Amino acid sequence: MALTLIKEDGTGKVDANSYATAADGDAYHDGHLYATAWTSATQARKEAALVMATRLIGSQFQFRGFRAHSEQALQWPRTECPDPDRGSVAWGVRAPECVEPDVVPPAVVAATCELARELLIADRTATPPGEGIAATQSSTATHTGTSGSSSMSSTTYDKSDTRPVISRVAQAMLAKYGALVSAKSGAVALVRA
Repeated sequence: MALTLIKEDGTGKVDANSYATAADGDAYHDGHLYATAWTSATQARKEAALVMATRLIGSQFQFRGFRAHSEQALQWPRTECPDPDRGSVAWGVRAPECVEPDVVPPAVVAATCELARELLIADRTATPPGEGIAATQSSTATHTGTSGSSSMSSTTYDKSDTRPVISRVAQAMLAKYGALVSAKSGAVALVRA
């Protein structure tokens, strides 16, 4: 079955599956220095990448405020989501205004286009070989007086070098409206003495 891209236009569509169209992606990448992965992709690949980028943003990001419509398919549009680029000053205190409840902010559309390009370059959901490995060590020992030898190997892991699913650039674009969902539980390990 062929993919049909349905862009969320701010009305809270029940069947939307993307924050951007291929035309939005083309416009975004017109000013991108590293657009080759996008510009060389077919229309179908561009649309699939945009839908996948939207899914990943929806699963990896928690935006402030609330969904504007209970039946909408995606996280945007939202109500009560502060917009740090808009606001009013009263009595010397700046109060942020909220994103209009019938729009998808341009930064969300741009982040979707950026992540779609990244997905065309590499599968960001797959673990690349060697990711998370800090060091490997192998040793071989020959036993004197016997005809045998043994070998041992060990691997230590460091999860601080793992590549994020959502690129750092897309994260920065989205950060003004929410936060990346952390995989950490916040629980503290119990150590018995």
